[in-house]
Amino acid sequence: MKKFLLLVSSAFFLSAYGQKTCGTDKKMAEFFASNPEAKANKQALRDFLVNNNYTANKGTKAVVTIPVVVHVLYKNGAQNVSDAQIASQLKVLNDDFRKLNADFNTVVPAAFKPVGADLELAFCLATKKPDGSATSGIERKAVSNSFVFGNSYYKSSGLPAWNPTKYLNIWVGKFDGFDEFGEPWEGTLGFAYLPDAAGLSYDGLCIGYDVFGTTGTAEAPFNKGRTGTHEIGHYFGLNHIWGDEEDSCGTSAGSDGCADTPATKQPYYGEDNPVFPDNQFTCSSSTNGAMFMNYMDYVYDAQMAMFTNNQKTITQNTMAGPRASLLNSNACSLLAVDDVEKSNSINVFPNPAVNYISIASPLVKINEVEIFASDGKLVKKANVQNETDKIDVKNLPSGTYYVRTYNGSGFVKSLKFIKN
Repeated sequence: MKKFLLLVSSAFFLSAYGQKTCGTDKKMAEFFASNPEAKANKQALRDFLVNNNYTANKGTKAVVTIPVVVHVLYKNGAQNVSDAQIASQLKVLNDDFRKLNADFNTVVPAAFKPVGADLELAFCLATKKPDGSATSGIERKAVSNSFVFGNSYYKSSGLPAWNPTKYLNIWVGKFDGFDEFGEPWEGTLGFAYLPDAAGLSYDGLCIGYDVFGTTGTAEAPFNKGRTGTHEIGHYFGLNHIWGDEEDSCGTSAGSDGCADTPATKQPYYGEDNPVFPDNQFTCSSSTNGAMFMNYMDYVYDAQMAMFTNNQKTITQNTMAGPRASLLNSNACSLLAVDDVEKSNSINVFPNPAVNYISIASPLVKINEVEIFASDGKLVKKANVQNETDKIDVKNLPSGTYYVRTYNGSGFVKSLKFIKN
């Protein structure tokens, strides 16, 4: 297994040799290699995120504010980023995810502006710790020169995550040293785990102190906070524009699941100097070429400025499923869910299912689930705590099933799912 992971890791590293890049693909390859159940359900969850109709059914606009805790791990004073630098990154996230960024009009060509989207996600520093006590949403720790940030950020030698089902955890530090497979961390801008890893101890964003925010230690051409925007896009379910694998045009591995992002076979880097319309790396040449200015590509910070409507569908389905527990966090005083009806907020995912289902119920506490076959026969009962709990359905025959959900006071809602 380790030999396989080393080969996977090396392939990702070599493909980006000499260029600063995102580490999410590498980290997710390692995650799936060591979590076979998650790998078996990868496509089912992806189908849910791409195809679920939550966005269409949601009705009135409801901007959801995500509570953030920033863990700063520093080896010297320069790496101990200031509160002002942290605030600058939060501002970028709030501008970019709400389509309030001033450069949208200057960077995005007219041909792509109609599909530019407000993702209706906002971010604020947590005001309460998991125990309910007050906090600034920032914690700091001096670490030794031998500390390897990319390997140990979430461990006791670093700063463990605050409950990852209730907070977006962001770790800031210096990428140096080597990963567990002997590959150098140098050149990594950051990484974040996709929703497949929701709720695990290492879930969140890990980002370099020199590409964080817009002031202080942030260095050009990565000094406009867009590394954070890109990586948190992953956290909410977005793939790179070229999909899971480079040079995979026309295959599921070569798709990001978004019809409004023209397919490309590899990333556009800033040094490629793309100018609209650009067809250097498109799978099929077109009048408009590639959407290299999308946040989920690899161009320099000043060259990216948009998310799309289809990307919005994925992020909102993520909030209706694997990251729904963030909706009922009381860790942020700006949390806004007033326009989300309690009943409509309950979902079963992935659907169709392969090995397991989970119940997303951010606004109503669900503690018991019953599953019935189409003939009305009870086939399974389970207790659940939150959206990260998985109910094993792999031994159920293929078909349609009905789920009845309960809280302490009785029945809440009936749901339907398909078992493949």
